[in-house]
Amino acid sequence: MTNPAAAAQSASPVPAAASAAASHRPERVRIFHARAITTLAGPQTQALAVLAGRIVATGGLAELSAAFPTADRTDLGDGHVVPGFHDAHCHPSCLAETKLRLHLGSGDTSVPPRERVAAAIAATPPGGWVTVEGYDPRADPEGRLDRAALDALAPGRPVVVIHFSCHMAVANSPALELAGFRDGDPAPAGGDLGRDATGRLDGWIYERAWFDEWYRAVGEPEFLPSHSIEDLVEPLAEVCADLHATGITSWCDALVTPKELRLYQLASERGRLTARVGMLLWFRYLDELRRAGLRAGFGDEWVRVVGVKLMADGALAGGTCLCSRPYRAETGGDNGIQVMGDEELAATVEAAHAAGLRVGVHANGDLAVGKVLDAIERARALHPRNTVNHRIEHCSMVDDALIERIRRSGVTPVPFGSFVHGHGAKLIGYYGDERAEQVCAHRDLLDAGITVAGSSDYPAGPLNPLLAVQTMVTRRTADGRVLGADQRLTVAQALEVYTAGSAHATGESHLKGRLAPGMLADFVVLGASPFDTDPDGISEIPVRSTWVGGRRVWSADS
Repeated sequence: MTNPAAAAQSASPVPAAASAAASHRPERVRIFHARAITTLAGPQTQALAVLAGRIVATGGLAELSAAFPTADRTDLGDGHVVPGFHDAHCHPSCLAETKLRLHLGSGDTSVPPRERVAAAIAATPPGGWVTVEGYDPRADPEGRLDRAALDALAPGRPVVVIHFSCHMAVANSPALELAGFRDGDPAPAGGDLGRDATGRLDGWIYERAWFDEWYRAVGEPEFLPSHSIEDLVEPLAEVCADLHATGITSWCDALVTPKELRLYQLASERGRLTARVGMLLWFRYLDELRRAGLRAGFGDEWVRVVGVKLMADGALAGGTCLCSRPYRAETGGDNGIQVMGDEELAATVEAAHAAGLRVGVHANGDLAVGKVLDAIERARALHPRNTVNHRIEHCSMVDDALIERIRRSGVTPVPFGSFVHGHGAKLIGYYGDERAEQVCAHRDLLDAGITVAGSSDYPAGPLNPLLAVQTMVTRRTADGRVLGADQRLTVAQALEVYTAGSAHATGESHLKGRLAPGMLADFVVLGASPFDTDPDGISEIPVRSTWVGGRRVWSADS
């Protein structure tokens, strides 16, 4: 057993938002006990002692009961406790707005996409833009939407349908005209414009052609319905509950603007934020961060700035990531799209690094990963005093040379946890068998001694962390194919990626990711042991309850 008396004396309180309910009286130690507790800090145990939201001791129930004879007790039954899952790259603030709009990945998905788009058009008041999110062309039984199809559905009205990856969208003629895109226009730098066989724009807009003009991260485009921060507090609370239902206690929102930052602050002030949130601010706000003197880690245990988000290339599941060799892709050039030019990437990384900020750079293809490492290595050489661990978001395709550079530079890769399962067929179709086998090289990265974080990129990928654990262990696609057997992990390694590894990626290894004295009491109670479950059934393990700071924030019984 750990040193309970000393640990209890040294435990520091959590923010007022988490302890307000107990502020009228001194807190007492509470002992949580279950059939088994995986701490990821030592052997399995049966009990945790918690004071003021932090763990003060771990051990057997009898030992902790003797050490804390006046403690309250919470019996977690025959459940298996693991540290709370920490999704190191997802987009929950976008989901808060999505709850107020039509998303093709939610609701009655048995209705064909075109019927749902037509319904959205009919429900939108005349004169307004029609905006639909979450479109997957490969799941459309009527074939890929294009400009002509949307023109037929909504004559004379601007319509935009956003791809599930958010890296591209398809628009009709009025929308293209209002956005300033015409048939003879060249593709902008870092983006592309789709064309039909005659050279006419087909409505598809890729990467910077899309998000530099329209994407929500750079302002409030007129085609997106405007929702106030007040409007979004309750939808964000619903998103928290949705993520807690999967066992997630923390996340890093991987692309936010000042609007989302204020939303998280307001939700926290009102007691509606029940998860711990880190944020990567879009690089366009870097100058504001630098002028304010904000560095990586600014904030508290509930809301903090993790760093700055940049984007080097396209989407893995959209077939636009930048690779050193050509691949079979439906979109972009023969080897993908470079979103930020070399000079812009290098200058932005250097500016952020010099200011003491962490960069999280989206890079999928091996060529993009190499360019990001070039920029990080240069910045470190010019400004060696900042030792923060930078991140490569997704880091999907790497070889031995890139892995060694990642190790030497102290970069934290943040690969997709369950993309092999959720998008395996797409990956093979875009990149071929050989390259798809090595996507998300968790095993090679861990074997090199690199700390790896776990992420879903939700809603672009499946949310369930247990599905991510299952996928990392089995490398099995949704249609049953094993894709990259040599990248399989053990259950313990996969759990660590999605807990302690993600905490490392956000600079919070000292706070979360393991269940040990001094750490935050964030944990999830599972209905079965992931170690004793058939690997192909790990995703089906029920989540019984989710706890943040020793407080239950979600339960299957309520």
